[in-house]
Amino acid sequence: MRLRRNEEELVQASIRLIRLNQHPEGGYVACPLFAHYAYGWLRDGSFVAYAMDTAGEHDSAALFYGWASRIIASKQGHIRYLTEKQARGEHVALHEFLHTRYHLDGRDDTSSEWGHFQLDGYGAWLWGVTEHLRAVGSDRIPETYRNSVDAAVDYLRAFWRYPNFDCWEEYGEHVHPSTLACIYGGLEGVARLDDNAELHQVCSEIKDFLLQHGVHSEDGHFVKNITPVPREHSPAYVTGYAGVDASLLWLAEPFRMFDPQHPVMRKTIEAIGRELRSESGGVRRYVSDTYYGGGEWLLLAAWYGLVRLRMGDREEAVCSLEWIASQADELGRFPEQVRRPHGGEEAYDDWVRRWGPPATPLLWSHAMFMVLYYKLRAKL
Repeated sequence: MRLRRNEEELVQASIRLIRLNQHPEGGYVACPLFAHYAYGWLRDGSFVAYAMDTAGEHDSAALFYGWASRIIASKQGHIRYLTEKQARGEHVALHEFLHTRYHLDGRDDTSSEWGHFQLDGYGAWLWGVTEHLRAVGSDRIPETYRNSVDAAVDYLRAFWRYPNFDCWEEYGEHVHPSTLACIYGGLEGVARLDDNAELHQVCSEIKDFLLQHGVHSEDGHFVKNITPVPREHSPAYVTGYAGVDASLLWLAEPFRMFDPQHPVMRKTIEAIGRELRSESGGVRRYVSDTYYGGGEWLLLAAWYGLVRLRMGDREEAVCSLEWIASQADELGRFPEQVRRPHGGEEAYDDWVRRWGPPATPLLWSHAMFMVLYYKLRAKL
């Protein structure tokens, strides 16, 4: 199947929009026209930067990674305080952990209503840095990133088992496989460049943890989240939300913790396709989602397409790309999500009354459309 010209135009429009909404210091605003998203997330931004690298826009990606690197390097002392406190067996309060989003000039976010303790962004940033270095032909971590990379690695090694907010800013009392995938991807990328056997071992432990605690006992797929149960010496873990979340696709792509044909991963992909994907190609986050009525997310449709492409199913990948392209408005802007075809109308209307229409343009939507487009084009 051929890629249509309007998709090429949407990619170029996406590049222009991303550049327009990158702060001179390097941060990408999540959405310039949606007040609640007027921050730079490490997670969203790392995927946007990855898309820019995929498009050959390496200067924009480098600017973002430098912005995040300066923020993380400035937290070195605090990270040391946290890891030393944890090593002594002392309680670390939620308010002590690093923030998950920052103002575009690098200041901490101290006023938004959402929780802060969220590890996925630090893992995604590490992964993004290593992918950026690969894209520009570097086989080592330069000194400009060394302090921040080491600080992020120490932080993630100490706290990866801790419950924290997921990639949707929800369920802070659980451990999330998609978050662990981000951490795995970041630590594995650093381990590869540094030839660090100890870090490779940590990655193996994360993978084993997921297989032990994150698989549905009857259906054999990965679950949305895992609940720690306190015990005298160490916590036990039980299934939290037993269903699938579309972010579980990250375990296969891009973090490659599991091959798509791994038995558990394959069942997870099948469950996502069966339960969360509509016939037209949109993908919901999870079945009980009520945010804007549990709409269909463009970036998740892109991820589904990327995973199917890796499995050799080009037709499904093209279907995903075409569905995303069809959601662009007259200015070529992509929203975060669109109303799903059936159900959720009351919840959707309630969110519109509270916050207005879904965030548009969402840079993360544009980024994942670009990644899927370029991955498809590379296989023509």
